[in-house]
Amino acid sequence: MNADIARIVLTEERIAGKVKEAAAWLDGKFSKANTAPLFIGVLKGSVMFFCDLVRAMHTPVVIDFMKVSSYGTNASSSGMPKIEMDLSESVSGRDVVLVEDIVDSGFTLARLRELMIGRGAKTFTVVTLLDKPARRVVSVRADFACFEVGDEFIVGYGLDYAQRYRNLPYIGVLKREIYEDETKGIKR
Repeated sequence: MNADIARIVLTEERIAGKVKEAAAWLDGKFSKANTAPLFIGVLKGSVMFFCDLVRAMHTPVVIDFMKVSSYGTNASSSGMPKIEMDLSESVSGRDVVLVEDIVDSGFTLARLRELMIGRGAKTFTVVTLLDKPARRVVSVRADFACFEVGDEFIVGYGLDYAQRYRNLPYIGVLKREIYEDETKGIKR
């Protein structure tokens, strides 16, 4: 276990099992569709989950990515999601599946839902690895959430703090002194 992690919340094995369950749910939803749904990964946090999810599916899919930022290097959301990289595919008339790492405050999800519907998406489905309802500010829900987590600062399996810890194969609670020291300007 990484020395900056207080404890592991979700093991690699538990994550893998839920990813397969989410893929089966999506296969059931889209297997009879006439066209491949457009899967949108929200960079950078969802990349591990996104890749494992689409690889576990049997339904043909089209993939694209967006980069949306509401944290930067901070430990809390700014509440103002900013699209830093937009899609290359059109969503008009398509079944769109947004793949998120975590639904936290809800600001990003609300903004992306509004954007995709405004661009003419036929359907809009949200699949998230993690749901953190204790931090919700905007009333939004994912259609499928793999895990509900408490109000702790978690990292790993794509989730980061200041661009670190994404490559951990598990999800763990970051030690408080790591992000408290850095908010005071002390780098560890």
